[in-house]
This record gives sequence, structure tokens and C-alpha cells, in this order.
Amino acid sequence: MAVWLREDEAIRDDVIAELEAEPEIPEPARIGVAVRNGVVTLTGSVPSYPQRFAAERAARRVDGVKAVANDIEVKLPTAGIRSDSDIAAAAVNALRWDVQVPDERIQVTVHEGWVTLEGTVDYWYQKQAAERDIRSLQGVRGVINNIKVIAPHISPAEVKAKIEQSLERSAELDAKRINVETRDGTLVLTGKVRSLAEKEEAEAAAWSTRGVSEVENRIIVSP
Repeated sequence: MAVWLREDEAIRDDVIAELEAEPEIPEPARIGVAVRNGVVTLTGSVPSYPQRFAAERAARRVDGVKAVANDIEVKLPTAGIRSDSDIAAAAVNALRWDVQVPDERIQVTVHEGWVTLEGTVDYWYQKQAAERDIRSLQGVRGVINNIKVIAPHISPAEVKAKIEQSLERSAELDAKRINVETRDGTLVLTGKVRSLAEKEEAEAAAWSTRGVSEVENRIIVSP
């Protein structure tokens, strides 16, 4: 137990330092950080959704972080508040102007500033691009991305080869530490990495391959 406490304290200090070094967060003191068994919980409030997202991203970069629970509340300044209908219209336009996103296949719902995205795309990067388009819109308090990645079936051996090649190209990852298995379009990742950010990088590489309909990320974070 004492070992865990020492590790948690070190992780907490590193997360706080990472938040203070993040240029997108001008007031890091407004964010609370708690760590238990490698799981980081962020609390407090920020004036915009991009700052909330930046805080979570900063925590995930820290070695030893196994998961992040983002409980930060977005408290918009009066000038930043918009009606749900205005946000919905802006979201539809943002998706329409992004050439990476098949906007005709994506539905937008807004409730109290929270934007829910639904529909289908062929690639994981298209799903991520749609969410990225919405994050920076004025008045957005949060994004729920329920877009599904639907891709045609291809040879499992071909999928596995593409994933391994992608991992080898990534400067942040050691492909030899990650194992790849395919099961009827589902990609199963196992192995060990040094941080949660590396684990997510491996998953991103998996999703970037056409033919992958589901990714099961069983990689263990072991600093």
C-alpha cells in the first residue's frame, strides 16, 4: 500500500507540472488532481471545452497514468453562452466544411451545450476529425462521440501486417513490445508501454487501418 501511495504522489506531482506547462491552460490552479492506483481524477472548472480537453490530454501524457476520469466542469463566461440551436447550426456547418468528414452520414444533437454525434464513417480518423471540428465551437460544454466505424471485411493477415507497419513507423512506440491479433474484424492489442499516451497511440494506429471494425486495447501501462 505504501508503495502505491508513493507512486500516486509522484504521478500527481507530474500531472500538476504537466498542467502548469500546458499553454492552452492559462489558470492550472483551477484544476484539482487526485490519483489512486494510477487512476487520475481531474476536478474543478475551466471557461471553455478546449481547456477541459487539454487538461485531460496533459494528464494522459504522464508516465504511470493508467486512466483519466475527467470531472472538470465547463463554466462558460456570459459572452460565450449560445443557444443549443445556434450550436447545432454551427456544428453542422463545421462538419460540412471539413473534407475529411462524410457530413451527410453524421447526425448532431445538442442539449444544454453538450453535442452528441451519431452516424457512421469508414475510418477512425474521420470519427476523430468530426469531434475535433466540434470541440472548438463557441458555447460547447462537451462532446459525446457515438459515431461508429463501419468498414468492409478484408483479410485478417492483411490488417495485422498494416497495423504492425504503422506501429513501427511511430517514433513514440516500440512495435516489438506490442502484440496484434485479429478476430473477425476485431483487433486485439496486448503488450506493455510506458504511458497512457503510448497506449492510445497504438490504438490510434490500429483504428487508422481500413477493415478494422473494433479495437480491443488490452495493452498494459508499465512505466
